[in-house]
Amino acid sequence: MADAFERFLADAGYDRAPWLAVLFAGGILAWFALASPWQWASAIALSLLGALFALALWRDRPERDRLRSAVIACTLIFAAGIAVIWARSEMVHAIPIERPSVERVQGYVLEREDQGAQDRIRLTMAVRDANTGEGRKIRVNIPLETVEQTGSVKLAEGAVLQMRVRLMPPASPMLPGAYDFARAAWFEGLAATGSVIGPIKVIEPPRESGTIAAIQRALSSHVRARVDGPPGTIAAAFASGDRGAIPETDREAMRDAGLTHLLAISGLHVSAVIAAAYLVAFRLLALFPALVLRIRLPVAAAAFGALAGIGYTLLTGAQVPTVRSCAAAMLVLIALAMGRDALSLRMVAVAAVFVLLLWPESVIGPSFQMSFAAVLAIVAVHASAPAKAFLAPREESWAAGAGRRVFMLFLTGLVIEIALMPIVLFHFHRAGLYGAFANVLAIPLVTFVSMPLIAIALTMDAVGLGAPFWWLVEQSLELLLAIAHFASSQPGAVKLMPQMSGLTVALFAAGGLWLALWHGRARALGLVPCAVATALLLSTPIPDVLIGREGRHVGITFEAEDGSRRLLSLRDSRSSYSRDNLLELASVASEPIPLASWKGARCSPEFCVIAIERGGRDWSLLMARNRSLIEERALAAACEQSDIVVADRFLPRSCRPRWLKADRRLLEETGGLAIDLDAQRITRVADSQGEHGWWRPGND
Repeated sequence: MADAFERFLADAGYDRAPWLAVLFAGGILAWFALASPWQWASAIALSLLGALFALALWRDRPERDRLRSAVIACTLIFAAGIAVIWARSEMVHAIPIERPSVERVQGYVLEREDQGAQDRIRLTMAVRDANTGEGRKIRVNIPLETVEQTGSVKLAEGAVLQMRVRLMPPASPMLPGAYDFARAAWFEGLAATGSVIGPIKVIEPPRESGTIAAIQRALSSHVRARVDGPPGTIAAAFASGDRGAIPETDREAMRDAGLTHLLAISGLHVSAVIAAAYLVAFRLLALFPALVLRIRLPVAAAAFGALAGIGYTLLTGAQVPTVRSCAAAMLVLIALAMGRDALSLRMVAVAAVFVLLLWPESVIGPSFQMSFAAVLAIVAVHASAPAKAFLAPREESWAAGAGRRVFMLFLTGLVIEIALMPIVLFHFHRAGLYGAFANVLAIPLVTFVSMPLIAIALTMDAVGLGAPFWWLVEQSLELLLAIAHFASSQPGAVKLMPQMSGLTVALFAAGGLWLALWHGRARALGLVPCAVATALLLSTPIPDVLIGREGRHVGITFEAEDGSRRLLSLRDSRSSYSRDNLLELASVASEPIPLASWKGARCSPEFCVIAIERGGRDWSLLMARNRSLIEERALAAACEQSDIVVADRFLPRSCRPRWLKADRRLLEETGGLAIDLDAQRITRVADSQGEHGWWRPGND
């Protein structure tokens, strides 16, 4: 086997740097997947032992040089990934508050986020615990009515405010596969979130204007004042990174059309700004012969591009995706200045390691995964021999050359959509199927029309001549929204899927990485895990019963007479968050049906009973609608006749259903549940949490 591996490595001709980045990310992912500290320490120890084993066994054997180097490098890098994320977790974490509370706090405003679409602003504040005196960071939502009463300019970074707030500990996932806000808050250092109650008292005014955040808000307001309606909110997002005012209907249309990435300031926008600055600087500097003879224009133009990219990154909030894109763009500029290939897998690997060293937790987020998957797909496609031959210069008409490039753009978009599909389905349980078509139109529109027009309009505003250009900006963004709404409204535009397993997404990732990073005939081996993952994905069962973490929200899936899948909901929730989670994880597109109005259910003010047929037998479900107390003997008799009992309170021990009692006592330990009655399998939120600090069973 060692001989076979040595020959394989000798003949492969692969680039080592991208695989080392993959192994570093794999170590970080292993830390999240493993349950407890002894497992993390054991994984590091075993990796180090593997390196020592390879060194001792093959130290004086030159015929094992490649295998020895590969084993030592892989094990050490993998161990480093585990160590980096473990250290990061210990350094930045915030212990969440024990339970919901209402208290008066006085705190320093660290960050402000305007969310006009939700009629509120969101403040991140540093406060001091009234009992222990320890500092902690909280996030508070403030309605616009209170903002207007206090004065918007007073609620900014640097202000010291006093207010009464209702605080909650960061919430764990509502259901298996749902968004884990508690984990995100752990790495952000957030101890609690909540909302303000009553008026706000300003103890100290904010810092003087001129900060980056103040400039960002002023720029956003300026753009929205020049462009009305939804196009204005999108123009503000492109110019300043402020996405809070974009209407929800437009957000959903962009998401279902596969265009959400255009709203996040990331690679596309940073690249467009840097490329424009580079080209403009190159052309202008070339007009001065004295400069041309004394300096290398690519180096000078790269410097101007770097300054433009860094300034744009800071102006748009310096979020992790933007910083990541800016770092990658800096590497491209360095390569251009040195006369080397700017678009390479090694460049992508260096950018990934840079980000993971600073924010290792980002590897589990959709933003990191989607952006690097897209870049890998682009580089792999354009670096392939068929693509190079197809795009090679040749004697042909202008129309033929443009046609080849348009076709390559469409093909690249299609490959990107295929690469991103597993990631999108894993995180969001839905994916737009017409994203490749929409992106072929939308990406050139944004890159070559909308963003240059915004830059020109802002420049012309300095002399009062920006109005015609703002009109053109509005028309281009109206067209962008029309593309999004058209693509998202087509029949079958959105594919819904239940939560896929970790094994399925890991196989997709492994196959995709192999296809992108390997060379030669061995690259085809990546199709094997992708095929297995596809089979697993298609066979993923849709849960029959979904039970939220508190037992208040219950969803039951069934197949309607027309063949569509529908969802019965125990409660008519005013919370779009709860409703959307139930619908997404049940793979249901239509609105839920209230259980009380369903002809197959029997409901009293206190409980609902329904019988469903699954797996060749009938299942009886008893679900509490409120916390009203009823006579214990009657409850015990009802439980005895039920297979599953669900309640958002503690039920007496005399309540003994035949199969499952999901009351508050159980749900505090397990979190939300997804039940497959055919296989009689229960998936719990706790199954994926282990002993990580953000998971606190019994305190939800």
